[in-house]
Amino acid sequence: MNEQYKNKYRITSARRPNWDYGSHGLYFVTICTKDRARYFGEIIESAETQSIASLQATSIGNIAHENWLKIPKYHPYVELDEFVVMPDHLHGILFINKPDKIEWQVSKFGPQRNNLASIVRGYKSSVKQYTTVNNVDFEWQPKYYDRVIRDEREYINIKGYIYENVDNWFLGKDNFENLYML
Repeated sequence: MNEQYKNKYRITSARRPNWDYGSHGLYFVTICTKDRARYFGEIIESAETQSIASLQATSIGNIAHENWLKIPKYHPYVELDEFVVMPDHLHGILFINKPDKIEWQVSKFGPQRNNLASIVRGYKSSVKQYTTVNNVDFEWQPKYYDRVIRDEREYINIKGYIYENVDNWFLGKDNFENLYML
């Protein structure tokens, strides 16, 4: 249900209530381009076998891939897991490795650091900075989708979904809403 703030309706947060998004754990993230524009490239099938597909990346697609790999450089407590750059979005699993973190801080509105929001914000900014400096047309969708991975079964399902995402592109199963229908 939508809530009101200053007598205006706003969309209820998709974040898990009472969760510390800087805490030790696995997080599934999907980040989309504005209006799902295919800035990152196109999926092509292999000429030899029609069952193998890959992203033929644009320069922005290459930067999106390279900058994802750089996340641990700027956030040393983050370990990267499975990820894929698609024509109009990116899926990835991030492991926030803070086993000694004992202070629980529920995510709140406003400036944040050392949590999932700051990681995604930094990543999106790095790709946008490249496009701005190089005068390339590009925009991100303002928000992103995330899910706290709660158990091994969920982790295996999500990892498989990411791995198969390119091959499912032509089947129309590239959308993360299909994740739990597999």
